Amino acid sequence: MPWGDNTRNQGPWGSNTPPPSRPTPPDFEELFRQLRKQVDKFFGGENKGFFMLLALVAAFLWLATGVYTVDPGEQGAVLRFGAYHRTSEPGINYHLPAPFERVVKVPTEKISTVNVGFRAYDAAGGKITKENKVLEESLMLTENRNIAEVPFDVNWKVADVSKFLFNVKDPAGTVKSVAESAMREVIARNKFGDIISVGKEKIAGDAKQIMQDILDNYDAGILITQLNMRDVQPPEEVVDAFIDVEDAKQDRDKQIEQARAYENDIIPRARGDAERILQEAAGYKERVVAKAQGESKRFLAVYDKYKDNKEITRKRLYIETMEDVLKNTNKVVMDGKAGSSVVPYLPLAELKPGAGGKDAGQPVNATNAVKQ
Repeated sequence: MPWGDNTRNQGPWGSNTPPPSRPTPPDFEELFRQLRKQVDKFFGGENKGFFMLLALVAAFLWLATGVYTVDPGEQGAVLRFGAYHRTSEPGINYHLPAPFERVVKVPTEKISTVNVGFRAYDAAGGKITKENKVLEESLMLTENRNIAEVPFDVNWKVADVSKFLFNVKDPAGTVKSVAESAMREVIARNKFGDIISVGKEKIAGDAKQIMQDILDNYDAGILITQLNMRDVQPPEEVVDAFIDVEDAKQDRDKQIEQARAYENDIIPRARGDAERILQEAAGYKERVVAKAQGESKRFLAVYDKYKDNKEITRKRLYIETMEDVLKNTNKVVMDGKAGSSVVPYLPLAELKPGAGGKDAGQPVNATNAVKQ
């Protein structure tokens, strides 16, 4: 043998050495009997304690059923005998076990969507297909009595758990009905041109506010987070006619703008011309009046001199008048009293038309004569 000369009564650890003892497993049956005896002894009866222990375990398990957890983004509505009692926040909570209380968990951060006028988008193009349209929901009448297709969707979430659970039977259906009613009211107050262009954001905001007011009046406990207007357009049957009308309106607007541009150009010029004419007339008036006043003052001055010496003044007026009348002629006027004793010196070459003399073409009066 590898461990030496061993006999039947010797083991591998040496002669006459007993093997080590192995641990014996606990006797669960005996332990249960001992525990039962202790319970029976505590409750004063052989079987009474056992049943009491079972009752305590059952009661503990029953009470433990009231422990529950609320996930983030949720709220728990605790109902006591079916009526709302309180709201529990996210975390570990407790309510009385059934049948006294129960909890209904409601997602308060989840955004739900309701489509009005269509059911789904085309996955490829992202547009509403003809098959997905619901015209009885989207056809609406505008202020100028045009018919428009107004598909849109509404995003909403739970704002008050108690109102949401007990005041509204069909939340999604209620939101859809309210949304359609509010949008029809707003569309009826706007023209088609505004609906498809600059007025879309205002229309969406007005419809959203009306929806929220109605839902608050219902105590629905619902918050409208967003309203999105989709492809607003005229009905398919009148698209061609609508395009012709829009083209005519654009032509009309273009002509109106051209007329206004011409008006803005011609009116200021006409006003400028009118102002210039008025200023010229005022200047002419002042000039004529001043001239007339000067002539009258001159006449009065001559008249005063005339009264002082009539003969001299008369001759002076005669000579000035003759000079004024004959200043552009090439004739020489001599006084007849000069007689033959006066030989006139006449610059004949200078009196010819076109002569280049200094005094060419100028009148020569009686003072040009030279006495012999």
